[in-house]
Amino acid sequence: MGCKNRVSCRNLFRRLEILLFISQHILSLMFFVIKNKIFFTLNFEIHTKITRQLNNFYQPVTNYTIHQRGVHYMGIRIFNNLSPHIKDITNEAKKFEICSRRFLHIISYLLTFHRSLQIWNQSQST
Repeated sequence: MGCKNRVSCRNLFRRLEILLFISQHILSLMFFVIKNKIFFTLNFEIHTKITRQLNNFYQPVTNYTIHQRGVHYMGIRIFNNLSPHIKDITNEAKKFEICSRRFLHIISYLLTFHRSLQIWNQSQST
């Protein structure tokens, strides 16, 4: 691709639509939850009240850090925070993969840009 050793790969990753490591991790957690839905409990199976979170997965209460950093717990947290239009297509695996990859690709670079802007603003104010 004509990129030298010491050059940042950010623009190259963006052009080739390669997900950053954290985005790949989030994507794999979402796929884990979708492929293993039968092992998770939905909120409407536990609570009788109709709320916005009715179709979210039930997130067990735990104080153990090792459990909170685990695949089950983090997968539920990430899945419950997805936008509703992405949650609606979880039954269509290919469409979900394309939509979630595009979403994570855009969000990861927006967050990187936002962090860079914050650092630049801090350096300008001092």
